[in-house]
This record gives sequence, C-alpha cells and structure tokens, in this order.
Amino acid sequence: MAQKTQTKKKSAKKKKASKVSHDFSEKQLMEVYRLLMTTRLMDEQFRKLFRKARFAGTYFSAVGQEATTVCPCYLLEKDDFVGPSHRELGAAIAKGIPLQEITAQVYARRTSVDKGKTHPCHYGKKELNVINPASTVASQAVLATGASLAYKIRGEKHVSVSFFGEGSTSRGGWHEALNFAGVHKLPAIYICQNNLWAESVPASLQAGVKQFADRAKAYGFPGITIDGNDVLEVLKASKEAIERARAGEGPTLIEMMTYRWYGHSEIDPADYRSQDECDAWMKQCPLHRFEKYLTDEGILTKAKREGIVSEIESEIKDAIDFAENSPYADPEEALTDVYSVDYGQNKFNTGISLRSDSE
Repeated sequence: MAQKTQTKKKSAKKKKASKVSHDFSEKQLMEVYRLLMTTRLMDEQFRKLFRKARFAGTYFSAVGQEATTVCPCYLLEKDDFVGPSHRELGAAIAKGIPLQEITAQVYARRTSVDKGKTHPCHYGKKELNVINPASTVASQAVLATGASLAYKIRGEKHVSVSFFGEGSTSRGGWHEALNFAGVHKLPAIYICQNNLWAESVPASLQAGVKQFADRAKAYGFPGITIDGNDVLEVLKASKEAIERARAGEGPTLIEMMTYRWYGHSEIDPADYRSQDECDAWMKQCPLHRFEKYLTDEGILTKAKREGIVSEIESEIKDAIDFAENSPYADPEEALTDVYSVDYGQNKFNTGISLRSDSE
C-alpha cells in the first residue's frame, strides 16, 4: 500500500511539473538552466579577471539580468537576427557563440570574431546572425528593424530580436525604428531590460510613463510588462512574441523588469543606489528562483546541479586558457575587414535591391 501511495505522489508531481512549465519539457527547462548557469559563472569569472588586470578596458556585468537574454535567444532559430548591446553575454551564449570566442573578444585577441578590434563585451558572430554591437546607444534596435524588413521583403519566416535598457528609449533612433516596424508590421521583438537605472540616471527621470511598454501604443503594436526575473514568465512571453512575429502579425515590445547587481561597468561603484534596493533585488535572483522551481518539481537534484557546475567551470577554464594563449592582432589588422568586397554589386535604381544568398 505504501509503495502505491509513493507511486501516485510521483505521478502527481510529474503532472504538476508539465502543467506549470508553460508547455516546455523538462529537457528544455534543463537546457535553459544550464545556459543561465553558464552565463552567471562566466560573468562572475570575467569580473574577477578584470580585477586581476588580466584584460584591458572595462567589463559590463549582467549578473541579475540573465533571464532577459538567455530565454528569448534560447527560443530563436539559427537564421534569426540578434541585435545585442554591451550587456548581452547571455544572448551570445544562448545563441551558440562558443565560450572561447566570447572570452577572446573580452581579451581583445586575434582569435576573437572581431580580431581584437572592439571594446570588451561587444559579442557577435556573423554565421549566427548576431551582429557585433557598437557603443552607440539604441543602434541595435535600428539594425534589428532593418533585418526584419529584409526578412519580410524576402518572404522568409525569420525574426529579429534587439535588447536595450530603458534609457535607450529616450533616443530618437529608437523611436524611428519602432515606428517603422509598426507601420510595416515587421517580424521584430524589442526587449527593454528595465533595470531601473540608465547608468546613474533613474528611470523616473527618463520618461513620464511608469511602464515603458506603454510606448508601443504610439506605434500600433502590443507592449507588455513582465517580471524579467521569472524564467518561466520570460520564456512564455518571448515564445508568444516570437510566434506572433513569425506568423506575420507584427512586432512586440516586451519590458522586462530586472536589476543589475553591480555598477554600470566594473569601474562604476554604483554609489548612487541604496544598499536596501540592491539587497531586495538580489533576493529576486532569476537563477535561484528557477533553481527552486526545478528542485520543487523534482527536475533538478543536488547531484545534477553539482555535475552541471563542474562541467561549466571546466569549459570556462578552457576558454580562458584559449584566450590567454592567443596572440594580439598586429597593428596592420586595423586595415582589414573595412570594406565589403561585393557591396558594389548591389544595383540602386528606384530602390534598394535586396539579394538572397541564392542569387
């Protein structure tokens, strides 16, 4: 009798897990967990390495915001476009950029995708349609809008996703991009990571609206505000927005409420924020909340967690060794990759001719 009761309890637990997980399988949830853990451990390791002066420049940590980037990019296809900013380590990892290339980029080595030419944290990879970001605030939203226009013209069922903070929504180019996407019903998803601070300026001084998602109303498409530290909610909202865009129903603006634990960069003490505010948000850690959910549902065990962490730490060590043993680029490297060899082959008559790869 006792054995039958235990079997029923296990069966009920499995049913509960499948019901609560918003149509994501246990395998998918564990894949997301591994990506989140990889992002967190890699991020914290980069912070330590910067303090040891192992690489130059600075570093932009995204600890506390991992769900906002990992979850949407986990749901994308290879040919979908990603327009990141400087805090999108999770997007790079979830889209499939190897840790060795990511680390080489931070270290400004010749083995990085950009061959050591740009600032740390400008992750990208052409083959995965992740553009190397620039430091120009909100420019990635403009580029993602252009990519989504190309997809629509070519009749391709791909989407573009761009990431930015609430401060970016004060830039003129950002408004132009979203207005254009709304007019043409482009397959674009705009993700606003509202972490309450645009460097040292609070969100209350950025806009008169309390919810930045309300700005989508002016451009004729949906805007929603969600808990960006709730992994399941981010997965669900991202999935719906991506499916909507892929079906030709137009763009979505998703405001994800979240918080960066540390300063704007590693040279920012962030003394403009109160410790009480930081402590309150740290208790809402997306990784810890998701761990608790997976553990309560019987999906994650202590042994599984230890095994995953051990594997990731080994991968991170290999990536750091690769970067530190890679050479810096020669000065002449600055003269390469400046012009596109086939740019002049495009024909401009009454408009731009967008060519597919098969042409």
